[in-house]
Formats: sequence, structure tokens, C-alpha cells
Amino acid sequence: MSGEIVIRAAVRGDEEALSAVGKASFLEAFAGILDGGDIIAHCERQHAASVYRDWLDDGDMRIWLAEAMPGRAPIGYLVLAPAKLPVADPHADDLEIKRIYLLHRFHGQRVGKRLMDAAVAEARMRGAGRVLLGVYAGNDDALAFYQRCGFHRIGQRTFRVGDTDYDDIILALPLTAA
Repeated sequence: MSGEIVIRAAVRGDEEALSAVGKASFLEAFAGILDGGDIIAHCERQHAASVYRDWLDDGDMRIWLAEAMPGRAPIGYLVLAPAKLPVADPHADDLEIKRIYLLHRFHGQRVGKRLMDAAVAEARMRGAGRVLLGVYAGNDDALAFYQRCGFHRIGQRTFRVGDTDYDDIILALPLTAA
């Protein structure tokens, strides 16, 4: 890859870019693994531009957008939000990485790590004790990435994609000493 990757805070007006990357990366990650109709239904509901517009308008959420230069083409993003995952020991100060998506051809360039670092810095600034996330139990590449970032398993949940339920693993990254 020859161009620079810029990471910046997403702002109102970026919702179409976020939607496009969300749909493309979800399809890219799960085609041939999950049911195709379920993927399409999920993308239409969960990656609609209106979802991202609402998140951009929510003062408790932060979104970072990765763009390829030249041209500022959107290639990835991360969404940080108040935690809503079903964990046995919820903490009031937990934050959740709702989504971290990156187009496959940009994997291995530390873009995901840079997005993660931005979210962890924000979480620390907010005084969060830990960052949580849910990940598809069969997504070995993502699980390995999160492990390298210091996350560990604390639970599980069922995650609906289209009309089908899938097993997710809930991971946590402690930000403060126990």
C-alpha cells in the first residue's frame, strides 16, 4: 500500500461513508460464513446511514474514521459508546467498542491498532475502568487482534444477524489496576 492512512474524528456528514464501509466490511468478513440473506438484512438495518447519523448526534458516542490518501476514501472506523453488553459484573464506567471495521485490503497496516489506540485514549480520558466488546465466536482473526490488544474473555451473548442467532464472545480490556 503506498498511500497514507489518516484517522480523524467522524462528524455529521460522514454517515454515508460510515454506512458504506460498515456494509462492505461486514459482507467481506462474513460472506460464505453467515447466511447471505441474513447479512443483507443486517446491513440494511444496522448499517443504514440514519443509524450513524443518530450516533454522530449522540454526545456520549465517539466515532473515528480511517481514510486512505490521496482522495480521503473511507476504509474503516471504530464506534465507542456507553456499554450495553450483558455481562455478569457491569461497571457504571464501562465503555463499549460497538464496531471496529476495516476493509480487508488494509489489514496488517496497523490501522486497526491506531483506531483502537484512539478509543482506549478516549476511554481513559473519560475515566472508564474497562472497555468491552462483543465479537463473533468464529472470527478467529478478530479474536487474535483483540488478544494482542490486551482483551480477555468475560462472557458470551447471542447476537442476531438477520433472522439467525449467532454466538458472540464478550471481551474486556481493563484500564485501571484491580
